[in-house]
This record gives sequence, C-alpha cells and structure tokens, in this order.
Amino acid sequence: METKKYTTVSLPIPLHGKIKDLIKDTGFTSVSDFVTYVMREVVYEENEAKKSDRRQDKEKIKSRLKSLGYIQ
Repeated sequence: METKKYTTVSLPIPLHGKIKDLIKDTGFTSVSDFVTYVMREVVYEENEAKKSDRRQDKEKIKSRLKSLGYIQ
C-alpha cells in the first residue's frame, strides 16, 4: 500500500487563527484539512476553466473554417 507524502506550507499566524475559528463545528479536523480542501477546489476550478477555454477555442476555429468554406 502506497503511503501519502506531504509537504509543509507556511501560513501567517493571524490567517491560521482565522481559519481555525472558521472551521469550528465543521467536518474539518484541522487547518491543514481545510486548506487542502480549498486548494483542491481551486485547482479543479482552474482545470474546468481551461477545458472550457479549449472548447470555446475549438468552436471559434470551427466557425472560422465554416466561414471560409473549408467545412460545412
């Protein structure tokens, strides 16, 4: 079984405290769990935005090729 590897990320102490207060009475057991969750969401959203951009680019190319008469 593969063990997970981790790295350390430093947060300013005031931010750490605010996050700690924010996650009270939630399902998050630590600031690290919350930060990991948030970062995964950010990365996911960025990937989805890139996919959307690629789809839009593809549609623009198709439209341009149609206008030039290369495809119907």
